[in-house]
Amino acid sequence: MKRFRNILYVVEPSVSQEAGLARAVSLAENNQAMLTLIDVIPEEMLDLSLAPRGPSAAELRDAVMAERRGWIESLVAPHADRIACHIKVLTGITFIEVILAVLRDDHDLVIKTAENPEWSRLLFGSDDMHLMRKCPCPVWLMKPEEKLNYQCIVAAVDVEVHRGGPDEQVLNDSIVELAFSLALSDFAQLHLVHAWDAPEAGFVGIWANDPDTTERHIVEIEQSRHQVGMDRMTHRLRERIGSDAYDYLSPWVHLPMGAPRKQIPQLVEKLKADLVVMGTVARTGIPGFIIGNTAEAVLYQLQCSVLALKPPGFVSPVTLK
Repeated sequence: MKRFRNILYVVEPSVSQEAGLARAVSLAENNQAMLTLIDVIPEEMLDLSLAPRGPSAAELRDAVMAERRGWIESLVAPHADRIACHIKVLTGITFIEVILAVLRDDHDLVIKTAENPEWSRLLFGSDDMHLMRKCPCPVWLMKPEEKLNYQCIVAAVDVEVHRGGPDEQVLNDSIVELAFSLALSDFAQLHLVHAWDAPEAGFVGIWANDPDTTERHIVEIEQSRHQVGMDRMTHRLRERIGSDAYDYLSPWVHLPMGAPRKQIPQLVEKLKADLVVMGTVARTGIPGFIIGNTAEAVLYQLQCSVLALKPPGFVSPVTLK
């Protein structure tokens, strides 16, 4: 398993923090990792333009930051005997300050409780989506009412058999290996899912003499190819973790036919999954990933925690000055 060494936990004041922080502490403890808590206060909270009388801007900033630090210290206090946490209170735009902290301090995992905005049916808010799109390291967004132990984990991959390259293989392997490790530690079921399609089968009526037979033949060939791709991926996983561990967990493999943006959320809901591990972004020129509009269409439909990974070589649009 990838062992995380430098974890960054993002405090989200709008929702309960106890469950997410408890899991972050456990993960840091089990990995013997550093754990830093970061809280970003929006600049508009410190705006004195509507308050002509009162404290100066500097005094207000210091008072608000001290209050928030005290609150965070109270959150950490129950875990003080298990791990030493570093606390940072900053001002600015949350996702930008978080990414800058990742770049500056070389964090290898960001954990955050999802915003779960009251005005929306979506679990993930604006900062959540920005982090999943732009943060260079894995981002783990947890439901506010996070379970102490997961019961069902889904790893969503794209084993594109026609055009996949080495970076795709590395991302897929990272997704399934991390999902496997989490499932093993939580004694959870693991489900590997790859949605595929054969769009050309829908046009055989234009040119085929026997469209039904031809369409069935095309679908069978495509299904066989994607099955081979999934078999290769699970074989690599077995080789890396060992046959005993693989057989002990015995992951379920799903190859639904259809668009990923439809098939993945449906399967996640059917399984009542607690966590989805998936890739969210690919570099330009690498086809075959669940990327862009497809990834966001999947994320917008999920109501469970998500662990989002980037492909090798991903460069964040947010940079250090």
